Amino acid sequence: MPGLLSSPVCLTVIWFLSLSLHPSCAQIWTDEVSGVQYGHLESNVTLACGKSQIRTPVVWHLNHSSALPWHKVTSNGTLVLLQVDHSAQGIYSCYDARGLLLHSVKLRLGHSPGLLSVSCQVPNHTHVRCSWVESVRTFLPAQYNASFKGNSLEWRPCVVDVARKHCDVDHPAFWQTSHTLRVTETNALGSLITFHIVKLHKLLKPDPPESVSVKELEGYPKRLVVSWKFPSSWPQDDAFPLVFHIRYRPQGSMHWAEFYSEESPVVVLDALAGHLHQVQIQARDEVDAESQWSEWSPLLLMRPWEGQKDTTSTEPTEENQPEGTFPEKPETSTAKTHNPVIEGEGNLGLVILLVLFSVVLLITVPSLIYVVWVRQRRSDHVTKQELTSMVKMKSMPI
Repeated sequence: MPGLLSSPVCLTVIWFLSLSLHPSCAQIWTDEVSGVQYGHLESNVTLACGKSQIRTPVVWHLNHSSALPWHKVTSNGTLVLLQVDHSAQGIYSCYDARGLLLHSVKLRLGHSPGLLSVSCQVPNHTHVRCSWVESVRTFLPAQYNASFKGNSLEWRPCVVDVARKHCDVDHPAFWQTSHTLRVTETNALGSLITFHIVKLHKLLKPDPPESVSVKELEGYPKRLVVSWKFPSSWPQDDAFPLVFHIRYRPQGSMHWAEFYSEESPVVVLDALAGHLHQVQIQARDEVDAESQWSEWSPLLLMRPWEGQKDTTSTEPTEENQPEGTFPEKPETSTAKTHNPVIEGEGNLGLVILLVLFSVVLLITVPSLIYVVWVRQRRSDHVTKQELTSMVKMKSMPI
């Protein structure tokens, strides 16, 4: 046997076989791992069987199965998938007639980017956050690049959080009336830029007030003490004042009583004795009239003070009010109230004055009209007498 293997004829056959198999082996090692190819959904996708031109027939498999989507194979071994959908994704492999692997590639399908739907939030004068939602679902991983600028200013980076799809800008030029956000979305099939106009003054919207509390005021069965703190995201600076909108109502009521204040705490004077009340607060920039109100703070429940019931006793007067308690009236007026004692008395007096004024008008106007009419009749009578005298004088002989 060793003599046979060493004979010239056998060595010649082995050398010939090694030369004929060498190209196929080289093709396997160089093209076995070729990465990912991307294609557009609902279009034709072409997959080549390696980089070299193959003249021999090839067989294509999808995920190691010979079952393929709607397709055709060209003379050079290229696979053309027709009007592909998601089911066409996977690993495609091509083999020669002897079953040797020539090439494999992973196919991913999707869409190129579309315009983004952008919205921005401005929780204070020093920060802007803009987020976006895809108008076209691409089904492919994407990268985002964002920049921000005011009128006549240069572009500055907007720091992107790719996972949450938003970007942040610190210390924007708030004195500028209009700003522009530019967001570029890029995936394997293309890229697209979206521009969004941002008006900071109109978008300024504080976070809700924090540490809101409602307490009873001992000895006063119709009062509640409401206190709060500025939002932690709002600058603690006198240059950025806030105005607060307080609303309250007995639980179960359909109507809110409300008033405004710049200071905390405030006292509700007309709470309904013995009833549980709902209280909420929101905030807005005091200087910028175009800004927005914050969301309402979480709903709080509190019942006014309830002491021993005594039909002869009344609510303490201002003279007997202990030191350190709150004044009789809050700093701001109530727009809507339940059982408004003080405001009701004022309204009653106004109604009485209006009635008296109407009575005076009803008496005075007819009297004036009658006097003018009488004077006019007298004037007309005198005029007629004078005309009669003149006619008589003319008829007398000279």
